[in-house]
Amino acid sequence: MITISPTAQEHFIKLLAQQAEGTHIRVFVVNPGTAKAECGVSYCPPDAVEADDIEIPFDGFSAMVDADSKGFLEEAEIDFVTDQMGSQLTLKAPNAKLRKVADDAPLFERVHYFLQAEVNPQLAGHGGECTLIEITDDGYVVLQFGGGCNGCSQIDVTVKDGIEKQLIDIMGDEIKGVKDVTEHERGEHSYY
Repeated sequence: MITISPTAQEHFIKLLAQQAEGTHIRVFVVNPGTAKAECGVSYCPPDAVEADDIEIPFDGFSAMVDADSKGFLEEAEIDFVTDQMGSQLTLKAPNAKLRKVADDAPLFERVHYFLQAEVNPQLAGHGGECTLIEITDDGYVVLQFGGGCNGCSQIDVTVKDGIEKQLIDIMGDEIKGVKDVTEHERGEHSYY
């Protein structure tokens, strides 16, 4: 679940040696699954261990993870880097803002995850976003665009050459195409 580099493990062992016996570290996510998600590491004294915590043992200490943070810390990495500017503990948790879905999850969940993890971060650079409205019985993903995408003359390119192509590559025969909700409902785009 969490990878802690050897240098980070050494760093934690030194820090924990100055704490009460039995103290471990806690790795957690604040506001998991949201755009404001943030990861953190703190001390976890024995009296702060919860019954449903997950314990990840390392040489000399354990990393405690609360049950709510578990799915959001999949593929997380903690490192301790020293360079000419000093030392820094880094924590990367690519799934903190959005819980990773299993390969065999329902199609709607897998498409939603792809949009939130891959498409919306790119659209956000232009002030836009897209939302999954439905997947039709005949295999079309219906999206609604908002923000900077609303009224953009490049929406057809984004839908057909971007999102549709990637989804078909990833999902294969499960997806036939992608439609903008305005195209799906009225047969034309609503440019402003």
